[in-house]
Amino acid sequence: MPQPIETPRLTLRELAPVDAGFILRLLNEPAFLRYIGDRGVRNESQALRYLRDGPMASYERHGHGLLRVALKATDEPVGICGLVRRDTLPHADIGFAFLPEHCSRGYAVESAEAAIRHGRTDLGLDEILAIVAPDNARSIRVLERLGLTYDREVVLTPGATPLSLYHSSLTNPT
Repeated sequence: MPQPIETPRLTLRELAPVDAGFILRLLNEPAFLRYIGDRGVRNESQALRYLRDGPMASYERHGHGLLRVALKATDEPVGICGLVRRDTLPHADIGFAFLPEHCSRGYAVESAEAAIRHGRTDLGLDEILAIVAPDNARSIRVLERLGLTYDREVVLTPGATPLSLYHSSLTNPT
């Protein structure tokens, strides 16, 4: 496993099977279900499958993916954050989700800044995107604090709800 990414308060590392219980809880939080979507994960076995088919497969395929975000002082997991590569977008996008008791503490901005810096510095990514539900005001504020700007509405799959696309530079993301 590559070296974890550290910030003043947080440690970001690749997700592993040992994180299944944490992932089970996070993916079933009301905010996750509302703004990100139902991944159909209802038990630890399904959480393990999600980890293997999602983040862990992304590390192998793309060299990056969602990371476990934990408090540096205690190693308590508080959320996930990282760069996701989707077939439906031309560049990697930043994603994040946090347990409700750890929201509004600046962890999303702190971890996303670190993930974006890692993407630019270590992975050579020159453009970072973000997609967000248009009514997710908290995540939109995080994206704006990160310096991403609104570009347009996108539909990632036919019949899906439109999402707001943000990008990290003055160049057009397509």
